[in-house]
Amino acid sequence: MSNQDIPPSTQKPAPTLASRGIQPRFGELVQSCRKLVMNRLAEQLTGVFSQVDDTLFECAEKAENNQAQTLFFDSMREIRKQRPQIERTYHQKIAQNFSDFFDGKLKPVPSTAELDAEQLTLVQNEEYEESLLISTMVSQVKSRCAPQLFALEQRLALLNNGQQLGEDNNPFDPQQIALAFRQALAPSPLQLQIKAVLYALFDKHVMLSLDTIYSALNQRLIDAGVLPTLKHSAKRADNPERPSSPGSPPAPRKELPEGSDPRAGASTATAPALDLDGPPPGNPTALLQGLTALLGEHRQRDIDAPLLGGTRSIASHAPRNATSTYSANDLLGALDRMQRQSADELAQRLQRPQQVDDLKTDLQRQLEAFSQRPGQQKLSDQEADVIDLVGMLFDFILDDNCLIDSYKTLLSHLHTPYLKVALQDKALFTQHTHPARRLLNSMAQAGVLYGGETNERALLAKMQWVVEQVVSAGNNDPLLFEGLLEQFDEYTATLKHKVELREHRAVAAAKGRDKLLGARQQALEVIARCLKQRQTPGIIRNFLELTWSDVLVFILLRHGENSSEWQRACEVAEQLAWSGTPLDESGHQQLQALRMTLLDDLRKGLQLLGGYHEDGIRRLLQDLVACQYAAQAKQPQLADTFTPQLAAGTLGAMLGEDAMLASLAPRESGLSARAQTFARELMHIEFGTWFEFLTDNQPHLLKLSWFSPTTRNYMFVDHSGQRAAIKPLTLLATEMERGLARIVPPEQDAPLVDRALNAIYRVLQRFSGRTSKTR
Repeated sequence: MSNQDIPPSTQKPAPTLASRGIQPRFGELVQSCRKLVMNRLAEQLTGVFSQVDDTLFECAEKAENNQAQTLFFDSMREIRKQRPQIERTYHQKIAQNFSDFFDGKLKPVPSTAELDAEQLTLVQNEEYEESLLISTMVSQVKSRCAPQLFALEQRLALLNNGQQLGEDNNPFDPQQIALAFRQALAPSPLQLQIKAVLYALFDKHVMLSLDTIYSALNQRLIDAGVLPTLKHSAKRADNPERPSSPGSPPAPRKELPEGSDPRAGASTATAPALDLDGPPPGNPTALLQGLTALLGEHRQRDIDAPLLGGTRSIASHAPRNATSTYSANDLLGALDRMQRQSADELAQRLQRPQQVDDLKTDLQRQLEAFSQRPGQQKLSDQEADVIDLVGMLFDFILDDNCLIDSYKTLLSHLHTPYLKVALQDKALFTQHTHPARRLLNSMAQAGVLYGGETNERALLAKMQWVVEQVVSAGNNDPLLFEGLLEQFDEYTATLKHKVELREHRAVAAAKGRDKLLGARQQALEVIARCLKQRQTPGIIRNFLELTWSDVLVFILLRHGENSSEWQRACEVAEQLAWSGTPLDESGHQQLQALRMTLLDDLRKGLQLLGGYHEDGIRRLLQDLVACQYAAQAKQPQLADTFTPQLAAGTLGAMLGEDAMLASLAPRESGLSARAQTFARELMHIEFGTWFEFLTDNQPHLLKLSWFSPTTRNYMFVDHSGQRAAIKPLTLLATEMERGLARIVPPEQDAPLVDRALNAIYRVLQRFSGRTSKTR
């Protein structure tokens, strides 16, 4: 049948350019973007589920009734069971969106704002509430990321044969990402109250991180030559000409004037004057401008004065009578020679840190040796600024207390390659998403988070491999850093999973031990009440404190404190303590009547412990009875002669040092006013907070992983996720008062380069006498 035989109404239209999806020459680039997003989203979703248990546990503690508390506890188990399916569905939906976009099939998704009143009557109330949660998250991202999304849509449109994308048929759009999570949750039986918790965590870990994803995507497309000079529109939402109907063509958008720097964020004509007396600017471009201004002042005041780390400015190494400047090629040629020498000798050089002062001296020697006008040339102020800034960055690394020396040594050998990057691309200082900056941050963060003894050797080997790749490459290609970053992040994701698994096991074990410890404390309180104000023979006292207390613990854990078994075990302790005291005639008769039952219950308790054979149980009970007779005969010296061998308590071995914590910790009533303030603050501290402890004047970092609301013990883990310490609330508050423990300031959690640049800014302010408003 020919085409002419097909009725016009059923003929398929000829395929248009737009219907063919992505142009084949861009296929590899789109797949690269897809991999970037899938990897980032997978890591962020892991963050969501890693915090679910802690969040629901906190909700359960604050629950108004038992029913609500049960809901939160049951939901913990349900989410753990549903997690693999939720993650799988979520990733499949994200991947399907990419595939549909690649094939030109991705359709816009309706938002809740598009539902009319008649439609809303058909939507269940909980579904509508869930839709509102989604739309709130999405609108916040679209408002916050408007420039990045606009640029991304324009670049994707070019890949898409020039066909304009709507906001919601962009596979990277926040609406698509949020709805993928909603669809992943849909089959689970979770109530809206629990889903709201998951959405809040999804917003915190995923939606708030989309800024960096969009910046990375735009940068990857720019590096591939896709609209590299595109300017962001000033606003998207305020365009009154924007059409409301889905079929209307997009309205034209205003662009920034040609020649303006899209990375500056604002025109220099309207930029406010720098306040060099104030705190470090939050805007990266303004921060770099302030650093440059402070460096210029520092050189003018005293060119030989030391900078952060004690090294001098590179300008001080130049001949004082120099009148001309080196060319950019002269400087890069000197650095290339230094890097080649470093690559050739790297195995030997890695044994010791690369000192900044040595590098500056070597650089000046190289420049002078190859100079066409020896003794008459110097570096330009702009190049000196970059060299000094990078030098102070690496001096900061070498002095960073957060890093172990072995990691500092490795990272210090990236100095020359990073100096070459900075000289050719100032975005290293102004763009958080710069691949070289992210790689340095990622390695430093891995050293801080996972640098414990358990992981040190393997992590060092991986970091050394990255350093070798950078040094031996001899170029500053962003794709090199991007590729190394992806590989390193894949490695650290595996490492992170292992650490989290160890920490999860440590927390689970701590919860079990804490439950056991709480039961033991309750049992000891029962024994203490029984012995209070009674002169009891040693054999009975020791038996109750060392043996029967263990029996009480096992019964309490197995049957609960409201059980008849627990009540009877407490009565047995009371009767045995009473039987070792002098009794009147009525008491004698009462003891005779209950002795057989008492002995039978004692035998059952000892059998429950499992540490006694029948012969041992019989001899022990005989000694207890003999002691009772001696006590009733008013012969205390004879009663004290009975010293049987009591089996070692099993609970003491199980609890170890934890069993001593309650007795060693200060009483809350004895805390000073300052320690009580610390204790109140600690009651609201978040899991994951890092503490610095001083042991023999040596600082070490531990992370708060769990807090027991019953025993009020805090459990800390080390960088590898292993349990490192248990601190009762009062002991921890006392150590903080004495300066032996402190909470690590939140700014120390910031990426390495951010911390370094802010520290450099403050140091330069101090050198210039500007200290009044920096704190």
